[in-house]
This record gives sequence, C-alpha cells and structure tokens, in this order.
Amino acid sequence: MAEITMQQRDELHRAIWAIADDLRGSVDGWDFKNYVLGTMFYRYLSERFSAFIEKTEHDAGNLDFRYSSLSDEDALSIGEEEIADIIKTIGFFLKPSELFYNVCKRADKDPNLNETLEKIFRDIEASSKGTDSEDCFDGLFADFDVNSNRLGASVVKRNERLVKLLWGVRDMKLGAVNGHDIDAFGDAYEYLMTMYASGAGKSGGEFYTPQDVSELLTRLGTVGKTQVNKVYENCTTSLIRIQAA
Repeated sequence: MAEITMQQRDELHRAIWAIADDLRGSVDGWDFKNYVLGTMFYRYLSERFSAFIEKTEHDAGNLDFRYSSLSDEDALSIGEEEIADIIKTIGFFLKPSELFYNVCKRADKDPNLNETLEKIFRDIEASSKGTDSEDCFDGLFADFDVNSNRLGASVVKRNERLVKLLWGVRDMKLGAVNGHDIDAFGDAYEYLMTMYASGAGKSGGEFYTPQDVSELLTRLGTVGKTQVNKVYENCTTSLIRIQAA
C-alpha cells in the first residue's frame, strides 16, 4: 500500500487549516484536534464498512451494488445472524443512513444534526458490545461533544459549525480506503499535534515528540546494527530501546 505523497500531505494540511479558519474563535486548538480527528475517523469507518460490504457483493457478481444507496430496512433485512457475522469480521456495523457521505448530503438541512451525529456515534460503539472489538470502540467518540458550548451558544450555531466540519473533512483528498494504510490519518494527527501541542499543557504538549526527534533517536539506537527484532517505547517516543537480533 502506497504511503501518502508530499502533494497529498500538503493538500491535507491546507484542508485542516481551512477547517481551522472556519472554526476559529469558537473551538480552541486542543478541542479542535479532537473534532477533526473524530470526523476523519468517522469518515474512515464509513468508507471501510461500505468497501467491505460492497466487495462481498461485487465478488458475487453484483457489480452495480452500492451499500450507500440501500435503505436501512433493506440493509437490516439480512437478519441478526448475518449482521453478527459482519460485526465479528469488521468490528462494527453502520446502517446506510449513518454513513459519513449520506450524513454530509443532508447535513445543512438537518435541524438536529448534533443529535444525529451523537446517535450515530453511540450506535457504532453499541454495535461492538459483547464482541472482541468492544474495547476498541468503547468511548471512541467520547471527546467529540456535539453539544458543547464551544461549538456555539445555540443548537443552530453548533450545527452550522458541525456542517463546516463535516464538509471540510469530506473534501479532504484521503484516497480510496483500500488504497492506503491510513497514513493520511496518522499524518493529520501529527500535524494537529504540531499545531497545538505547545499550548496544550498537561493535556498533551509534554506527550508529543516531533517526528524528526523520534527518527534521530531511532537512527542513534541502530548505529552499528544490521538487524533489529525488538523496539521498546516507554509511553513516549522520548525513550526508545532497540535490541539487535
């Protein structure tokens, strides 16, 4: 799988700045990071789930099948056992109406957008309950407070900013979900940390080590070694122990 290119990285950074400009003055840096990453991950989960369902149908010869075009009733009509098998394989379940792009299409016309997103996030987490993936999804969107006054003093204002957030992430050129290994998301996280870690205090500033420092430590730790089989990272990239094979 290809790594994110410099051009893609620059476009991604510009897109993040554009969202920051839209939300400037309402959401501080550290909270902004949580909203952007939460929205990006929601998009990723939606794309991953759709791709998984569609591949099964396409492999069976149904090449025109698009999961996003189904009604929720049709998607759920496969039965609880089949849905349980899907969750066991991919870790969660999303109804077509809950998919990121479908929510984006009607976002500016949804007077209850904050409640819509809150329910979708709860449904994603709830779908994994009692499965091997429960720990991965429990509290996944806990930092994405759709009802926070930081987004706006009224529901209308909060929803206006949520629309800008959704559309901003929608327009990010992240590539097809099967065409990358989520490098773009990792790069976005690092870029947001770079933007805001210095002012984050104990919330995160001291837990962030710039990539260049981590790379230097790794290079120093591997001097004279021709093969490495273990890397120990003690909570942060500030301490790295490397054991030769």
